[in-house]
Amino acid sequence: MELGPPGGAGPAEPGPRLRGLRGDDRAASAAWLSEASAGRRAPSVAAVLPAGGSGERMGVPTPKQFCPVLERPLISYTLQALERVCWIKDIVVAVTGENMEVMKGIVQRYQHKRISLVEAGVTRHRSIFNGLKALAEDQPNSKLCRPEVVIIHDAVRPFVEEDVLLKVAIAAKEHGAAGAIRPLVSTVISPSADGCLDHSLERTSHRASEMPQAFLFDVIYEAYQQCSDYDLEFGTECLQLALKYCHTKAKLVEGSPDLWKVTYKRDLYAAESIIKERISQQICILMDAKEDEEHVGRCLEEMLKKELNHVKVTSGALCHAGRDLQQIILEQCYNFVCVNVMTSDFEETRKLLNALEESNLSILYPVVVISVHFLDYKLVPFGQKMEHLMQIKEFAKEVKKRNILLCGLLIYYPQKLWETLLTNIRIFTGWGHWKGLHQLVELQKPSPGELRG
Repeated sequence: MELGPPGGAGPAEPGPRLRGLRGDDRAASAAWLSEASAGRRAPSVAAVLPAGGSGERMGVPTPKQFCPVLERPLISYTLQALERVCWIKDIVVAVTGENMEVMKGIVQRYQHKRISLVEAGVTRHRSIFNGLKALAEDQPNSKLCRPEVVIIHDAVRPFVEEDVLLKVAIAAKEHGAAGAIRPLVSTVISPSADGCLDHSLERTSHRASEMPQAFLFDVIYEAYQQCSDYDLEFGTECLQLALKYCHTKAKLVEGSPDLWKVTYKRDLYAAESIIKERISQQICILMDAKEDEEHVGRCLEEMLKKELNHVKVTSGALCHAGRDLQQIILEQCYNFVCVNVMTSDFEETRKLLNALEESNLSILYPVVVISVHFLDYKLVPFGQKMEHLMQIKEFAKEVKKRNILLCGLLIYYPQKLWETLLTNIRIFTGWGHWKGLHQLVELQKPSPGELRG
C-alpha cells in the first residue's frame, strides 16, 4: 500500500544536501549520488520501519510511536529523518491493522513521501519480515522494487542522521550486514537461578547494539525465510539472524549519542527538548535596505551571533530578496525577525507570512515570526504608533491557524538605538521557539527605555 502526500507542494525539504556529513563520509555519499549521473547504476536502498509495538514500558494507552511530541506524532519525526536522505528510495512501515488509518492520516497530514504501509506482525521480527516480503514480492500495481541494500530502523529513534545511515549502508554493501553500536553505559551482569550474581561482563569489551542496521537484501531476506518460529517470536537482534542463518558477520559501526530509543515517558520530554534546541538555534533577520533598517539589522546580527548558532541576514525589500528567502526556507529555518524602523505598515511582514504559507514550512514545526518596530518617542506620539501596531493582533490570529506564531514588538527608546538593543537583546534570544510565543502578548505602553511585548 503506497502512500504519499496529497496534491500540492509538500513542506520544504533540504533536498540532496549531505546533511551532517564530514570529510570521508561526505566524499563517500557524493560518490554514491554521482554514480547514477555518471551512467553507472547506483546501489538501490530501501528502509523498513517496524511500528507495531504497543509501548507497554511507557505506561500510556497510546503506542509510543504515535505519542505526540510538540503536538506531532513521534513516528513523523523518524519518517522525516529517513525521507530527507535522497538515496533511500522506499520506506516501508509495518503498522498494526487497528492503527493503519492513524498511520495513513499521519502520512497525509505531514505530507511524508515515499512511504508504503504493510500489516505488522505480532512480534518485531514478524513485522520486519512482512516489510521485507513487501519489497521482495512483485505485487500487481506495486511501485516497490527489490533493493540491493535494506536499512532496518526503529520508529522510535527519531534523531538518526544521514552520516550513520550512509556508514551502515556502505558497510552492508561490502560485508553483507552492518549495525550501529554504542559504548555500554552500565555494566551487564548475569544472575544465577537463586537471584545472586553469577558473573559480570567486562564493560569495555562489549557494546550496545543500536539501530539503524543495514543488510544486503538477499542476505537478510534469506535469513528471515529460514528463521525458526522461536527466533521470530522471541528474537530481538537482526544481526544475529544474518550470522546464524547466512553465516554473515556484520561490520560494527560506531553510532552517535543521538541514536537512543524513546522507551519511557521521560524520554518523550528529552526528545522534545532536543527538537526545541535544534530548531531554535537558527534565526533569519529580514530588513529593508534603507539606512535605519540596515543599521538595526546589522546590530541585531552582531549581538545574536553571540547567542545562537546560525544568524542570517537578508537585506532589501522582500520583493527583491525572494531568492535569498526561498533558500533560507529550503534550509528549514523556523525563526524570523522582520525589522521595521519608523513605519507602521505591515507590508514586509505580510510578504514574509505569504512566503512562509506558500512554502508549507509550518506543516512540520511551528514557525516563529517577530515583527519589530522601533520608535523614538520624541518624533512620533506613542498613541498614534500603538494604534497602527495593534493591527498585528488580527494577523496573529489568522496565521496561528496555519501553525505560524506571530508576535509584534515595539521598541520605544529615548537613548541611542545601539544602547537600547544591547540592553534588551535578551528579548530576541529568550523569545525563540516555544518560549512564550504560543499566544500573542498584548502590547503595553513602556516607560522610557523599556521593552514590552
